[in-house]
Amino acid sequence: MRIHYNAPVTLTFTIICVGVLGSDALLFQQVMPYFTVYPTMSVTNPVDYFRLFSHVMGHGGWEHLVGNFTFILLLGPILEEKYGSQNLLFMMFITAIITGILNILLFPSGLLGASGIVFMFILLSSVVNAQKGKIPLTFILVALLFLGKEVISILEADNISQFAHIVGGICGAVFGFIAGGTKQEISESSSPPQQLY
Repeated sequence: MRIHYNAPVTLTFTIICVGVLGSDALLFQQVMPYFTVYPTMSVTNPVDYFRLFSHVMGHGGWEHLVGNFTFILLLGPILEEKYGSQNLLFMMFITAIITGILNILLFPSGLLGASGIVFMFILLSSVVNAQKGKIPLTFILVALLFLGKEVISILEADNISQFAHIVGGICGAVFGFIAGGTKQEISESSSPPQQLY
């Protein structure tokens, strides 16, 4: 028996995030500013464009990272099998860009971490068995439990961006209902095979 790199997007994303946090610790916190989206953006600074999606690779500490990747490593392989690695990568990229842009437009604080991706995965996985014209009850319950909790938590003063969680969850729900069938069904329903991007 040999170890199988079974979910390339999920595993590569995990390795990158561990590498970013580890290198930041070794280089005296000089790395994380490149993996944080700030409340202002210069249209002439290429690094600011990089930060729009790189912020999901940055984390405030090992506890923050482990908390996020407990979910990502659990759900990621299932979602890659369902939707395909390229489609899942596209969903992650779009979720990162949307949360980054909205954070710049709406909030006076910086943002980093894969929490938005986590909530995108959670809501996306809740519609994994959705059939056309039907809304799974599991999706409704997950949305009420996870997103409802985040809406209530907005009133609490902490360092967690409930906004990113909510936006990530909304992205996951939208992607799930747009994507519909499995990876195989998507490719078999048209010629040539269609991707989500």
